[in-house]
Amino acid sequence: MTPSTDDKGIEAIDRLLAADPRNVPALIRKADHFASAGDSRSASAFYLAALRAAPPAAQVPPDLLRELKRAQETCARYAQEYKGYLRDRLAKNGFDAARSSGRFARSLDIIFGERRIYVQEPRYYYFPELPNVQFYEREQFPWFDEVEAETDAIRAELLEVMRTPGAFSPYVTGHANRPRKDEQGMLNNPDWSAFFLWKNGEPVRANLERCPSVMRALRNAPLATVGNRSPSVLFSLLKPGTHIPPHNGLVNTRLICHLPLIVPGKCRLRVGNETREWVTGKAWAFDDSIDHEAWNDSDQTRVILLFDVWRPELSVAERTLVTQLFEAIDAYSGTKPDWEI
Repeated sequence: MTPSTDDKGIEAIDRLLAADPRNVPALIRKADHFASAGDSRSASAFYLAALRAAPPAAQVPPDLLRELKRAQETCARYAQEYKGYLRDRLAKNGFDAARSSGRFARSLDIIFGERRIYVQEPRYYYFPELPNVQFYEREQFPWFDEVEAETDAIRAELLEVMRTPGAFSPYVTGHANRPRKDEQGMLNNPDWSAFFLWKNGEPVRANLERCPSVMRALRNAPLATVGNRSPSVLFSLLKPGTHIPPHNGLVNTRLICHLPLIVPGKCRLRVGNETREWVTGKAWAFDDSIDHEAWNDSDQTRVILLFDVWRPELSVAERTLVTQLFEAIDAYSGTKPDWEI
């Protein structure tokens, strides 16, 4: 039961909080006052303030620790009641999470604290005013049908490549003319490795000759063509037990596409809030400028075909301008950039 607080008692609590706004017992008593009056929103505000102001649990006396636990449990109950009320009210007005606007449904998840706000944070170039979409809807890429239709042929070519010792090399490599970065254990690590068919806008002829089905599959894909940078088309290999740490891509003018070829299960990719498991032969596109990471928790190797395409929101004129910008950057330096997919 929530303790009650009389008028004189609340005046004393208000004096305590005026002198010390982070007084945890006083914040809890103030919250109890509002809870007794049926004002759950004000009560929540003070309970949460007490929880934020509290020192680490090891430094809290047992009696206050019990009060903090009660405050936490009460906040959780209020949150569930609030969530249930809003969902019921919206449902009466026709809202159905399975059929109504997916964007609106995700906004509710944010209100309820079930979803974080992730935004594009490219490490090199940011094109403003593009939507923050984690995984794109398949309907936006009708040419995926052609890509997926070649899955078996591409997989057969991949298996031949994998029989060649040393065909794959570490995905993350250092550059002699740049300071060495930590790269969270991925630098020169063969656990995450690649076999490039196109790399940084240039074809790898010998590798392309071994895999003719790949470029046939991509004949209608809007590959992001930017000199010295893209497209890149590769087989991306992740060894058993490997975790690719959270990171952001270099630019937000492209999307990364995957065609899973060898997927043993327990292999997944998180982009922002959403985590998906790869399914052999099922392509997807995502924005790699949003925080993302990947896992292979199986005991077998996972391999996908990876390539980059223009974002559908960019006009042809904007794509040309982006290409011309990077051409100018390279002309100024007179050297090829240190780049990566």
